[in-house]
Amino acid sequence: MSDAAQSTAAEVRAAAEAVKTALDRHLAAVERRSGEDDPAVYEAFNQLAAAAEAYDELLYDRYDEVTPFEIPGAEDALPPYSGPEEPSALSVLIRRDYAVAEPQRLLAHAQRIEAADDEEDATASGTVHGALGLLFGEFEPDEIASRHKEFGLEEGDSTLWVTASDEPAEPGEWLEAPFEQVDPQRVVCRFDVSAVFDDDLDDDTDEDEDELDPALDEDEDLDPLDADR
Repeated sequence: MSDAAQSTAAEVRAAAEAVKTALDRHLAAVERRSGEDDPAVYEAFNQLAAAAEAYDELLYDRYDEVTPFEIPGAEDALPPYSGPEEPSALSVLIRRDYAVAEPQRLLAHAQRIEAADDEEDATASGTVHGALGLLFGEFEPDEIASRHKEFGLEEGDSTLWVTASDEPAEPGEWLEAPFEQVDPQRVVCRFDVSAVFDDDLDDDTDEDEDELDPALDEDEDLDPLDADR
């Protein structure tokens, strides 16, 4: 075995030890966590993912083997938090997508809102975009989210980001472009909801069923006399 091969094997061994260390740190962070969204747990998670990815790559290069772990891609993860340890201000960034599934239901609600206001020559409720303006002007976004079906809307993806700041923003400072200056390294936590997550679970279930079907078919086709032999 050449010195180069021995060096590569040593790198794999060192990467394996790094994974073990990262596992210990992650468990310790989980055991000490101060809340559901403890940044120390998040940082330990990212370190464990990076160590596992490095080990997986070296293992494949040296031995043509892979691990059973699914390593999250860099594009799917936020960078480690580097904001203030004791933030004095925060911003909550929310995006919720809807489809207008039942326009007539939406228009009917808008007409009721308009009628209750006793406005003369009110015509906003006659168009979908006008009805949406009335709906969101009358109800808080959280109430619309909880009653979306009642309003003829269908939920799409949604995300909520909590970001930390050193001090509150000046009044009117970011109103023209509220989402442009988000620093990913100051995101304390985020929560995503998407149908794609359900699709992934369905795909995994389908694959498991496909793996079982051939065995079931073989059992069904097996002649009882052959089985005794």
